[in-house]
Amino acid sequence: MNQPVGHDHKHPHDHAHGDDDHGHAAHGHSCCGSKAAPSLVQLSETASAQAQFSRFRIEAMDCPTEQTLIQDKLGKLAGIEQLEFNLINRVLGVRHTLDGTGDIERAIDSLGMKAEPLGAEGDSNAAAPQPAKTRWWPLALSGVAALAAEIVHFAELAPEWVVAALALAAILGCGLGTYKKGWIALKNRNLNINALMSIAVTGAVLIGQWPEAAMVMVLFTVAELIEARSLDRARNAISGLMQLTPDMATVQQADGQWREAEVREVAIGALVRVRPGERIGLDGEVTSGQSSVDQAPITGESLPVEKAVGDKLFAGTINQAGALEFRVTAGAGQSTLARIIKAVEEAQGARAPTQRFVDQFSRIYTPAVFAIALAVAVIPPLFMAAGWFDWVYRALVLLVVACPCALVISTPVTIVSGLAAAARKGILIKGGVYLEGGRHLDYLALDKTGTITHGKPVQTDAKVLEQRFEGRAQALAASLGERSDHPVSRAIAQFGKEQGLAFSEVDDFAALAGRGVRGTIAGEVYHLGNHRLVEEPGAVLARAGSPAGYPGAPGQDRGSVARPQWPIGLVRCGRYGQGQQPPSHRRTA
Repeated sequence: MNQPVGHDHKHPHDHAHGDDDHGHAAHGHSCCGSKAAPSLVQLSETASAQAQFSRFRIEAMDCPTEQTLIQDKLGKLAGIEQLEFNLINRVLGVRHTLDGTGDIERAIDSLGMKAEPLGAEGDSNAAAPQPAKTRWWPLALSGVAALAAEIVHFAELAPEWVVAALALAAILGCGLGTYKKGWIALKNRNLNINALMSIAVTGAVLIGQWPEAAMVMVLFTVAELIEARSLDRARNAISGLMQLTPDMATVQQADGQWREAEVREVAIGALVRVRPGERIGLDGEVTSGQSSVDQAPITGESLPVEKAVGDKLFAGTINQAGALEFRVTAGAGQSTLARIIKAVEEAQGARAPTQRFVDQFSRIYTPAVFAIALAVAVIPPLFMAAGWFDWVYRALVLLVVACPCALVISTPVTIVSGLAAAARKGILIKGGVYLEGGRHLDYLALDKTGTITHGKPVQTDAKVLEQRFEGRAQALAASLGERSDHPVSRAIAQFGKEQGLAFSEVDDFAALAGRGVRGTIAGEVYHLGNHRLVEEPGAVLARAGSPAGYPGAPGQDRGSVARPQWPIGLVRCGRYGQGQQPPSHRRTA
């Protein structure tokens, strides 16, 4: 005896969120003293038709301080028309009319950075190499040495040369990188935070304030590492998106054979085969097969979407039940996922208004602070017969305390923290400008199950259609659902467990793509599936026994438990938000 229990395995949805360019990117931090640094810098008013576009990965370029140095250096080269900075991936794009890239590489090398040429722009989705792991022990030892220098100095526990030795060890242990960057900045007439810190620490050493010099350098290095961690969050978000697509795809060759090929080399129009459980590597249109596809990484949908001939597939989604063949409609660099990644990368250029203001403020404020500190150090001793030591010390204190580092860092770090906190809750925000603009919202429209709900279905109630199955229909449905990996099937099985129902042994279990499942219980065949499973054998039921006769609220899935001839029960499942409870369950067994 065949009996179906059904729920709807189909959740139609025709557009991808990727078309809306939803994404999230944390903004790079802004170091003190750097100019307002847009991601796209136009150096020439006219664009040459012969211009070429070259891309470089620069591992040392991770904040607007380096961006400003590079911009100023390359701006002096003839033939450079446009610069495009991607601080998250440490990639520089240069539009130029030069014969080669040698001059560009040498100019960047003179700044203490190495430029590694990259491939074409369409290959931009290649993940950036992981940076070398930060070694914390030199900083930790430097911190201990600086603290020891302070204690020994104030408690007068040892001669002054011991204090100087401890302080010098701390400075050398963590400050050589800052000194190198500061020297390069001064050589290029750029007064940035590295230059200011180098001057302040050197001045403190020259007047014998060893403990202060060491502690300033240690605290500054700690601040730099915190900033780097903030930027790493943004890189991890980009890296996570890039890893959604596989590197290889199974492609049909000219001789009809199927062979593995790199996704980025697959041409538009090629036929690709994807097996159950594999990630789909390219956008395309199904030409053969039927399966359910998990589109949550792209569209945010909580339930798998049924795919058949003519349906669209998106790169980065996961094929589940059956094998599919599809024709590629977009190359690897132009897929929906690739456009999402590009939007996320470009989001860092859309700097929030507060961030733009702070950058402009620091551009004026930092040189002003340096000029005032210089005046404090020089004017009183020269014109007021004051002591040099006291006033140089005061100037150095002013230089360190008045540096706008905390102000300039606070804005991007706040934005990064907000974006990261939202991302952990599944909310993707394209950039800080949109986060800051939220205060102007009057109305907020949301779509998609899973946007304001858990996206996890829960059985709400059921209806028994055949009286002789009263008390059995729910148990039959739960027994079949326990063997399935479909979210609605799991919800039905979970409901049965909560009700304390006795599950039956299921033999000859089979998943029916796009329809439901089938199994034998106590020698009788039962089905659990959607309306297509009920109608497919030819017994189309235009009565209250069909799912159409058991309407659900918006966002609910309906289905039935059935024999081959007719349904014996109907179920409803819904999705609910954080803290929201489903309606009281009604036991059907």
